[in-house]
Amino acid sequence: MRVVHRWTGLEARSLRLAMRMSVRAFAEHLGVGARTVSKWEKLLTATVPRPDTQAILDTVLARADDAACLRFDANQSQAAQPLVETGRPRSAIGTRGDQYESWVDDLDRVVIALSRQDFAFAEALLGRWFSRFLPGELDDRGRYLLARSTTLLGDIRRDQGAVTGPLSAQRSYSEARALFSQLGIPRRVGRLDLALAVVAEMSGELDAAARRYETLAEDERLDHRDRARARLWVGTALSKLGEYGHATYVIQAAIREFEDLAEPGDWSGAHQKLALAHRGTGEFDRALDCIDISRDSGTTDTPMAQVRVDTAQGHILLSDPATRDDGMRLLDRAAETASRRGLDHQLRSIEGIRSEQETWAHGQRRNVWRTTHVPSPRSSGGRRN
Repeated sequence: MRVVHRWTGLEARSLRLAMRMSVRAFAEHLGVGARTVSKWEKLLTATVPRPDTQAILDTVLARADDAACLRFDANQSQAAQPLVETGRPRSAIGTRGDQYESWVDDLDRVVIALSRQDFAFAEALLGRWFSRFLPGELDDRGRYLLARSTTLLGDIRRDQGAVTGPLSAQRSYSEARALFSQLGIPRRVGRLDLALAVVAEMSGELDAAARRYETLAEDERLDHRDRARARLWVGTALSKLGEYGHATYVIQAAIREFEDLAEPGDWSGAHQKLALAHRGTGEFDRALDCIDISRDSGTTDTPMAQVRVDTAQGHILLSDPATRDDGMRLLDRAAETASRRGLDHQLRSIEGIRSEQETWAHGQRRNVWRTTHVPSPRSSGGRRN
């Protein structure tokens, strides 16, 4: 459900347009005067409806149909940018404090959009704030919001698979880390160190990533949950390096921590990592049991989560000739979702698994051919001793 934490004239106008109502019809729908709505649309972020009217606007948005909600989101992502480009004075757009409040609201929307892998909408929301202010004219609160926005941009690029390069997660995380360092917020800096370690792992720097994770797992800048995540990702890196026994031990310890912390999403994801470690040791039944636990957790309903669990289960099923077809079907489903949602890193992982499977199958066919076509010593011209 969409949430507007603080309505201004800007959001009210976006809602009216989304509902395709005239000013007068919208005013009647809300039970306010047409002059009130006109005032909102004139002052935009410089005016804030009364608390009782805020509640009415919440109700109208909550009851809007899906099409109107989509139009509202689109209006919100486009509404503020033209105000700056037309050369209107900033006072006409609202005070700096009002703008910061709207920025905070947009960041909440970005987090929700990112959780649904709605990357285009999330990036559009961030883009209007990147273009609104020059970094040098921001005060500490503005720099904090800029750092948060840059971190979220890194999350978008990470999930899209843009790991390294000039327009990548690594670049965004590094810029955000510098901003939080200037602001003197060590907890945020630590979390970005963790994000950069994830980027290193995703780009194939497994040894370096594992060492960073081990250090961060004991880093007092991080809270308990982030330290547990670091320990989980130590196990992930070890599993990718083929050290499955050690990986299993580390991942199981992280699972116990997530259970103590009551973090079902992390707990579910850790079981998927454990499943792949069990696959590496040849314990396929235990691996599939872990996948079942992950699916039953109720935390695999987003596109990203669905792709990850389908990919993990498909990879395991490919290990047994009796379930190979089921595994390929799951990988096909995961690939279709990843392609449709722009999850390029996951799509590359799936293609890597398919390539690995094709190489293995080719080797098996060659072995069968050699076994059934071994020439006898007489037919090959050899002599018997």
